[in-house]
Amino acid sequence: MLTQEQIDRYHADGFVTVENVLSEDLVAELRQVTDDFVERSRAVTEHDDIFDLEPGHTPEVPRLRRLKDPVDQHSVYARTMRNDAILDIVAQLIGPGIRTNGNKLNMKSPGYGSAVEWHQDWAFYPHSNDDLLAVGVAMDDVTRENGCMLMIPGSHRGPICSHHQDGRFVGAVTEEIEGADRAVSVEVGAGGISLHHVRTLHASAPNTSSHPRRLLLFQYCAVDAWPLIKLPDWEVFNADILRGEPTDRPRLAEVPVLIPLPEAERGGSIYENQTVLREKVFGRPA
Repeated sequence: MLTQEQIDRYHADGFVTVENVLSEDLVAELRQVTDDFVERSRAVTEHDDIFDLEPGHTPEVPRLRRLKDPVDQHSVYARTMRNDAILDIVAQLIGPGIRTNGNKLNMKSPGYGSAVEWHQDWAFYPHSNDDLLAVGVAMDDVTRENGCMLMIPGSHRGPICSHHQDGRFVGAVTEEIEGADRAVSVEVGAGGISLHHVRTLHASAPNTSSHPRRLLLFQYCAVDAWPLIKLPDWEVFNADILRGEPTDRPRLAEVPVLIPLPEAERGGSIYENQTVLREKVFGRPA
């Protein structure tokens, strides 16, 4: 559980870390299953519904940068998403009713690992209120050297930046970023978690170390936060509730919104969307 100091830090900065949330046994299981998926990716030559590949991926040297929807791919990821220790912490920040609205497993290979340019998750999926956050489950020690997330304190209380270029949504901020010089390296040990608000500006640099960085990301939102676009079938929508009961009364809050349309004409993921950026902060194309 979070201390009051950690809760206050989250609300002030837009992010917080918590060490030693998961057991060593669960972390070991997550690593083993993830290694198995990397082995499977040797047979894949282009992005598909499961695998998002690094540039330079080959059967001999598999470089998997994202496992898409891992919760649907293996039970250990689904169990981790529903882990009570994680949900108890999330409930302290967004309330007792919790819905999931997405998940992914981002990996940075040693000495490589695609960068992710500055962005706000809110730009991808605005809701009726902003009681949404993402939990990053560290499967390895996440450090500055192996490409930890960078976050700008307090940016969740600021404006929503444009993520459009030439009238297309490109999944990255395309205007000058205020406060980038104050960015914090969000380091956390294996088995720990990071939590960041849906409006917090964040990014990550390439992995320059000899160690992998595998980060399992779960998106959680308050049950009464409703998406402003792409509302699914009612039964499907409610099947994503992890705690609490369905409601047909979305809570409306005065929050800034930019609808993320039209989308970039690229498949894959945020990595593929960001390849069209003319100006990249971290240099290496995704």
